[in-house]
Amino acid sequence: MELSDQHPSKKPGLGALVKSILAAAIGVQTNKNRERDFTTGSPLAFIIGGFIFTALFIASIAIIVGFVTSSQ
Repeated sequence: MELSDQHPSKKPGLGALVKSILAAAIGVQTNKNRERDFTTGSPLAFIIGGFIFTALFIASIAIIVGFVTSSQ
């Protein structure tokens, strides 16, 4: 079986990209999805997505902490 038969060359869509980033962030990425990401996905898309996720996560925590500390 050729490599192209094992892993289609179709790039993952936005939904698959977001799902992979979220799964990787919380540590539940499956081997199948990880292999798909490494063989078909663009590293730049995952890096940018990771930075966006991290920024949103930090902003969310800061907002929650702000609400909690201001209400006391």
